[in-house]
Amino acid sequence: MSAHYYVFSGKAAPLRFFTLHLHLFIIILIISLAGCQKDLDFKYHDIEPLTVIEAELTPEGARVAITLTTPMDEPMDRSRLTDATVTLYDIDEDVRFPLTADNEGYFRNPMPGIAGHDYRLTVERDGNIYQSEARMYPPTEIVSLEFNWINMPYDQVAVLQAQYLDNPAADQECYWVKLYRNGEIYSWHEQDDRGAIDGVATFFTMTSRRDTDEEDDDEVLFDGDVMTFSVCQISKGMHDYLEALQNDSNGPAMFSGPRVLGYFIASSPVSRSITFHPDRIPVFGNF
Repeated sequence: MSAHYYVFSGKAAPLRFFTLHLHLFIIILIISLAGCQKDLDFKYHDIEPLTVIEAELTPEGARVAITLTTPMDEPMDRSRLTDATVTLYDIDEDVRFPLTADNEGYFRNPMPGIAGHDYRLTVERDGNIYQSEARMYPPTEIVSLEFNWINMPYDQVAVLQAQYLDNPAADQECYWVKLYRNGEIYSWHEQDDRGAIDGVATFFTMTSRRDTDEEDDDEVLFDGDVMTFSVCQISKGMHDYLEALQNDSNGPAMFSGPRVLGYFIASSPVSRSITFHPDRIPVFGNF
């Protein structure tokens, strides 16, 4: 089973409030699913490899990975390149920070991002200059996280549901949600705040079937597995970029300069974890 998702935003009430709507959501989920991703895989056929820049600035500092696209008929190559010069510029403070490559091939600088500041990332490689700008977003707050079993015609399925705060005074806020299973990426999703009510958004996704023998290894959860929900605010452009990747498209260009793929975000992720205990999860739905 694929871990597809549907997004609903509701009032800050106990999660039982949403169970009356759960059947409707599952129907929508079945007929209008949007796929989820585990990695941002860049594969291309019959063209010269393109540079891929995946960059993020958080309160823990800056990290940049540089790779190349992989031809469709070859195994995915995630080897990171270090033959580049990478610089981060705090536009508000007029300060530049060099990033240096570590043993894992990431370019890093420990200087934390400051919420509200604008930053410009510059990557110089192979005679080309790539630049992207991003505003640093503050953290949101996770309100709740829980599992519910739902009855599907073929089995019971565990739905992971989370609530987090959204600024009701601002429109078109967008978020990047990542789920981790025992510390490893499980899936990622993008969403916006169009349905947010009273400043609280709700996200949920189908995860594992109760009959684990019938579940895919990529989706299955076992008793004791730890699921971590992480969310950070992103720009509308980054949301559209992620949405395009979900639909197997390149998305909007996030860097200036010669053709290049990838993104630069500046944000403050927050996370909360929950342990999967199937016998302790309440059951909702009666198909």
